Amino acid sequence: MKKTAGIHHITAIVGHPQENVDFYAGVLGLRLVKKTVNFDDPETYHLYFGDETGKPGTIITFFPWAGAFQGKIGGGQVGVTTYAIPVGSMPFWENRLEKHHIEFRRSKRFGETYLVFEDVHGLKLELVERDGGEPNRWTTGDVTPEVAIKGFAGAILLSTNPEKTEETLQAVMGLEKAGEEGDLVRLRSYGESGNIIDVKRTPIGRGQMGVGTVHHIAWRAKDDEDHLDWQQYVSSKGYGVTEVQDRNYFNAIYFREHGEILFEIATDPPGFAHDESHETMGEELKLPSQYEHQREQLNERLIPIEVRNLDK
Repeated sequence: MKKTAGIHHITAIVGHPQENVDFYAGVLGLRLVKKTVNFDDPETYHLYFGDETGKPGTIITFFPWAGAFQGKIGGGQVGVTTYAIPVGSMPFWENRLEKHHIEFRRSKRFGETYLVFEDVHGLKLELVERDGGEPNRWTTGDVTPEVAIKGFAGAILLSTNPEKTEETLQAVMGLEKAGEEGDLVRLRSYGESGNIIDVKRTPIGRGQMGVGTVHHIAWRAKDDEDHLDWQQYVSSKGYGVTEVQDRNYFNAIYFREHGEILFEIATDPPGFAHDESHETMGEELKLPSQYEHQREQLNERLIPIEVRNLDK
């Protein structure tokens, strides 16, 4: 039986790209580790935010469409994306959200306290204090390594068929059941971060993809060999899985589980520093080879963005 270490990345649809950068880099203090384009729609950015090196398990990625219609969060989606913060840093984050006029509330489940809020485009987020995982050494504005978001804590999945989703997570992805509480079942992978998945057990009508919704959740594969093993393994379990797709910073395969959530399995290597240095990651627009000849045209059409210090 194969087992994933946990979440590799989560990809969502949002609105104006500068608002997206201001929220995730300016407010949450994540690093913009890669500025590239949607390989299927090159006149749209694909922006990646994570820790200082862009480690798997820290990366949230976005397709920002300014003026696009608002989506509806529902079945077949990640309902809530949960980030891990250092133990003792909750007061800092409460003060920070207040400073930036972001409404939040406290919530408890499975013995943990969560700060629950939304990003500027309606994506549902949480912060929870966790011991596990490596610290984030990135400093930006008032966000220092002592309080910085470490990466994913996990996610809450909304399914049109929760029993089938739970079955996929256990029998295919190798997560283990860790508990039940109310309408939630908790599953855990063996990794130290991005390892806790809560599945809402009530079936939910299908959501509508658009601004403020998660497009897919990606799980970790160790390397290319492991990735090909995953492809064969998922197919052997009766799921329709795609061919391997080169995403420049990882290879990807996709399949839709029976609760209608789009799953990706992505390789840990090569990472985000192979086409620019670690020190300069995220500064320049990086294009895959098939679009390099359109660089001038794309630079004219893409909305200019910049990482701004909102604490000045």
